[in-house]
Amino acid sequence: MRQPDILLALVLMVCALAVVSAQHRARTLFVELEALKREARDLEVEWGKLQLEQGTLTSHARVEALAKKQLDLVTPPLDKIWLLESGAQP
Repeated sequence: MRQPDILLALVLMVCALAVVSAQHRARTLFVELEALKREARDLEVEWGKLQLEQGTLTSHARVEALAKKQLDLVTPPLDKIWLLESGAQP
């Protein structure tokens, strides 16, 4: 074989190895991307559940029931309730 042929064969092999390496890296990154997408979907579902739970825990009826049961609070009689307009003094 002549020297240019050997050089071209060597360059061809290096290029082929570079293509294989790039394809492997691309597949590895794609698998990682899909795993991250799956994790993101799972986190979105958990976030939705947490928002629903927060809405339930902070509902007016639940807070009022807990205030009456645990703190022994009662609703004041109507004659003890003052309604203020903005900027008005009691």
